[in-house]
Amino acid sequence: MSFNLELGLILLQELALLALPLVAATMFAGSLGLRSPVLLVAVALAASGAAAMLVFWGFYAEPEIGKTLSFLIELGSVAAVLALFRSPGARAPLRELATPFALWILASYFVTYLGFLHGATGEPIIYASHRFAGALPDDNVLPGIFSDWFYAHGHHGPPPPFGEWLASDRPPLQTSYILGMRPFGWDAGGLHYQELGVALQMLWVPGAWALLRASDLGPRLRALAIVAAMFSDITIVHGFYVWPKLIAAGFLLAALAMAMSPGWKAWARDPRAGALFAALCTLGMLSHGSSAFLVVPLIVFAFWRALPDWRWIGAAAAAALLLYVPWTAYQHYADPPGNRLVKWQLGGNDAINDDGTLSTIVEGYREEGLDGTLSNKWTNVQAIVGVGEVRAVVDGHSPRETSGSLNHTIEDLRWVRFYGFLPLLGFLLLGPLAMAFRAAVDRGGGRGPEWRFALRAGALALAATAFWALAMFGNPISEAVLHQGCLAVPLLAIFACVAAAYAVDRRFAACLVAFNAIFVVALYVPVLLPPLETSYSFLAGLVAALALLGFLWVAWRPPWATESTA
Repeated sequence: MSFNLELGLILLQELALLALPLVAATMFAGSLGLRSPVLLVAVALAASGAAAMLVFWGFYAEPEIGKTLSFLIELGSVAAVLALFRSPGARAPLRELATPFALWILASYFVTYLGFLHGATGEPIIYASHRFAGALPDDNVLPGIFSDWFYAHGHHGPPPPFGEWLASDRPPLQTSYILGMRPFGWDAGGLHYQELGVALQMLWVPGAWALLRASDLGPRLRALAIVAAMFSDITIVHGFYVWPKLIAAGFLLAALAMAMSPGWKAWARDPRAGALFAALCTLGMLSHGSSAFLVVPLIVFAFWRALPDWRWIGAAAAAALLLYVPWTAYQHYADPPGNRLVKWQLGGNDAINDDGTLSTIVEGYREEGLDGTLSNKWTNVQAIVGVGEVRAVVDGHSPRETSGSLNHTIEDLRWVRFYGFLPLLGFLLLGPLAMAFRAAVDRGGGRGPEWRFALRAGALALAATAFWALAMFGNPISEAVLHQGCLAVPLLAIFACVAAAYAVDRRFAACLVAFNAIFVVALYVPVLLPPLETSYSFLAGLVAALALLGFLWVAWRPPWATESTA
């Protein structure tokens, strides 16, 4: 079997297994009369994440229980789909939600085949660590390493540390998904793990679609925004290097879609919506702790738009506690201390010890004093702007692993955009600049929904970035470099930039998105350090190109889509 066919079949298997609970939850919600596409996506993602966590605790209780739950969830989803398919109400949501599901599938194929453009499927996890961004650490193997232990041993002792990491140091959602998929076929080489990881990271697509759908934007702007996010460094680099960071974006963007929807004022009085909103935020936290940098301003934004009543707050608290308390208990009692990452980011101390989180943070700030603290926060601002990386490139001190001026230029661009928030946005920043210029010279001009969305999304992205810069400790091991933040924030910033450009001129926005997409794809097509005995595959390139064209077609003109209120 050729490696291209093997890649396609494995990815198809993982996507199908992931999709079944999503589709079943969508149809069940539709059978109950739910018609809001925003809430339907939110329900689908929340059900998927909650099912994965259920499997995790099943494996923790006993591996055989976990395997049984894995089969029950998949077979139960098939049974639910077949039983509900005769109901017109259950089928109704599938027509419109075919768009985000199709985009998710096409995005997964594009990132997978672009990543393996040069073959190298023999050691896929190792290869993924340097395909797009130089020599990255082995964080992308952690969910797989810890899933191996839980799959075999359950609760009989915590997994042995991997390097300097305990299983309790990182949230478990990606590990949970892996455990749920393993009983249906796995390989020792890591292809199933790698391709499942890509499909999981691409779950940001349905969440982003829901956010854009909720914001009263026209279909053309929605298409441009999701295309700009798809063909960005965030999606390509963090989608293929499958550490558990991008997976959180889907849940957080779906929660933001709820808060930004016109229906939020009514939903803020519905306890069921409170439980759903809290579940999405908590699943983001269970994906990666850096989600807190968006969750906090997101909750403030949601409460500012409409203050929920006490029943809503009670339901939200119950859902959050139900999902998160078991994991907190595991961290503290089964595999202590479980707080290293928090102390690292917020206290600037990565030592492996039993010190408490609060005491570590207080001691770190006491040692720095006022001057040191202000200097650290300024360091965070510079990291966000990308000052250090740009200066290193200008001075010729950037890390390089290849030879040749063209390769060096590609490496430098990838390196700067990997670490710096503003360099990542790059050409798209012309959108807000053009919008500011138009506001200055045309004070009486019309202000459409794209203008309001650009301001609202941009303000929230700025607020989340400011909170991140203040919360990160700011010393050399805890700077506000892009990958130590919440990856939903740069996606939100991309949407804001595109909407700003669209508010100025539609053709300007289309040209800007097209130019940026071509630039990004061209930046990541070259394989700078190809493994021995590998070569570019024409067929892999063809599949990637077809997936890319399919994504553009579905985003721009989905033949099955219908318009309805958010």
